[in-house]
Amino acid sequence: MKFGLEINEHNWPGGPERMGVHLARIGERAEAAGFHSLWVWDHFIQLRRWQDPLMEGWLMLAFLAAATNTIRLGTLVTGVTYRHPAILVKQASTLDVLSGGRSYFGVGAAWNEREHKAFGVRYPPIAERFEMLEDLLQVAKRVWSGETGPFDGKHVQLTEQMDNPPPVQRPHPPILIGGGGERKTLRMVAQYGDATHQTTSDPQTMRHKMSVLREHCERLGRDYEEIERFCGLDVSAPGRRGELAEPDLLIERIGALEEAGAQGVLFVLPSLADSDSIERFGEVIERVAAQA
Repeated sequence: MKFGLEINEHNWPGGPERMGVHLARIGERAEAAGFHSLWVWDHFIQLRRWQDPLMEGWLMLAFLAAATNTIRLGTLVTGVTYRHPAILVKQASTLDVLSGGRSYFGVGAAWNEREHKAFGVRYPPIAERFEMLEDLLQVAKRVWSGETGPFDGKHVQLTEQMDNPPPVQRPHPPILIGGGGERKTLRMVAQYGDATHQTTSDPQTMRHKMSVLREHCERLGRDYEEIERFCGLDVSAPGRRGELAEPDLLIERIGALEEAGAQGVLFVLPSLADSDSIERFGEVIERVAAQA
């Protein structure tokens, strides 16, 4: 079982002057605690409380690449609407180079209309956003396979494909597609993805979504076992929101999700910068590893 730490709340002590210090330290602590990966939102406003601070995701990952050595890094997830696909793929290649081959390419169809309007980004209808996502996935697959010719997608046209330096990972950074839509999203995971992320922390829901993914894989001739399967994890103590549950309960929840088909859990811990929640969860990671 793999454990990924989400860093999506930046209301840390000391304000903007201390954010870099806190972020580097969180990365170092998570690596020392045995986390497999670090994940950031690719949003421009804090979604739960828009007045609270939120740093830009891709710059955070570049910073974390320099502050860490072994832990993997990714966005959970980048909306296809925010950046031109070929430029986004260039960013992903660069992150993989700077991290020494430790990146995931986390992408999705985007969803937050308010954020788009606030930053002057066009918010297409959902059907068009999924077409844009498929264009992006095809652009990434082509250029990372060495293709240099023109591309003529539904919404993206390129006279040629250029990506130098290429990613360190071969054939490319794992493509993680976020979302649980059963008709389009999970079909794209089966066709293009190397990993899936389901936001649910409910074993029954996870089991159902993976059953749908398996059906798509069978229909497309894809090996289901090639795809990494991530979901959420409820880390809160019963009746005490914001407090970390006891290790035995966390291990029970992790086991139930693993039985449902999850190979990894991605989640937020309370008070990352000013508590020992990372180290306390590290004890859970140790116990799970010992039981494997």
